[in-house]
Amino acid sequence: MNNAQKKQASLILWVVVCFWFAQYVYIPYQTTYLIMVNISSDLVGMIIGAYGISQLMLRLPVGILADLSSNHKLFIILGSLFAGGASLSRILLPDDIGFFLGNILSGTASATWISFMILYMSFFNQKDQIRATSRIIMANNAGMLLGFVTSTLLYDKVGMMMICAFSLAAGLIGFVLAFFLQSTKPSHHTNNVSFRELIKVTANKSLVLFSFLALVQQGVQMSTTMSFTNQIVQELGGSNLVIGMSSIIYMLSAVVFARLASTKFLAMMSMKLWICFSFLFLGIYCVLVPQTNSILLVCLLQLIPGLGTGILFSLLTSSAMQSIPDQKRSTAMGFFQAVYALGMTIFPIISGSIYEHLSMKHAFIFLAGTCFLACSISFIHFRRQEKREKEVNQKREVYQQI
Repeated sequence: MNNAQKKQASLILWVVVCFWFAQYVYIPYQTTYLIMVNISSDLVGMIIGAYGISQLMLRLPVGILADLSSNHKLFIILGSLFAGGASLSRILLPDDIGFFLGNILSGTASATWISFMILYMSFFNQKDQIRATSRIIMANNAGMLLGFVTSTLLYDKVGMMMICAFSLAAGLIGFVLAFFLQSTKPSHHTNNVSFRELIKVTANKSLVLFSFLALVQQGVQMSTTMSFTNQIVQELGGSNLVIGMSSIIYMLSAVVFARLASTKFLAMMSMKLWICFSFLFLGIYCVLVPQTNSILLVCLLQLIPGLGTGILFSLLTSSAMQSIPDQKRSTAMGFFQAVYALGMTIFPIISGSIYEHLSMKHAFIFLAGTCFLACSISFIHFRRQEKREKEVNQKREVYQQI
């Protein structure tokens, strides 16, 4: 990578930080604000769900369009604009309509995340893809962390509209910075791939497997650290500040683990062990959180999903993309992100239904069960992969002896 490419790669990371700050600075207090202005719980659920549903619908089409056009800069510019514009909607219409439209725009913005990742990863060779994925996810988590810190410290003093103004400003800064990016990917890229050929990539077995595993990881994260874990802290007597600090611990952990994933730290264990143990610990987290009566212990347990976001998600993303040709990577990434967006949408709905009809503990047991299932599937996959590789090596040795 030459100096010009290093500058471009660094610029993308700065745009990423602004983008995710704009997308998440208001998140910790969105539900609290909407209920405070007398919006019903059912309508609040629809407003929050609009973010996930719009992503679910748009991510694969955006990936296909990005592959057909190869102009990732355009999608990054539009994504940053939509991220800021979403909060402008909330400022102009500080009610259910403004937040519903804002969440649709935010979901549309998140659908362009494909181009951020593909463009950044294209600056790195094949052997450095895990490191590249970890770095951009670290920037992603850093933007969220800055957003959580800002809203935790300032929400009670300045209110939701000023928090949304911070979101608007960050989106506009990212929008301006994005104009300095290169128009296309720096690697060789061909446009002569048909729509039918692009769609075929969704049948790739590794892509499907790791997309499903990411669905579980992201679904559990959205149901716990972004939702019910905060409710548990509140039921234990935690204030808004304590709830914010719990989220900050999680995001800080995610940033640190994503940073470690971009170093030689990963060499301590095989990918099989990292993925299997990460799901195992995430399941244990889901078992322990509803059992404890200590706010401090819940906050300490927030380190575990940070591992899931920082290391596990990085490995799942890079593994899903490993066997995908360059000219089909945006479509594959769109499929990957659409699948895990499905998890982000349906897991909170299922968990909420279990919580309403049974209990919070039963909801967390369901989430723990999906983690243990994902751990088992991962283990079986890697064992079969090792067996196939061993058979191939044995045949090669026999052929060489002949």
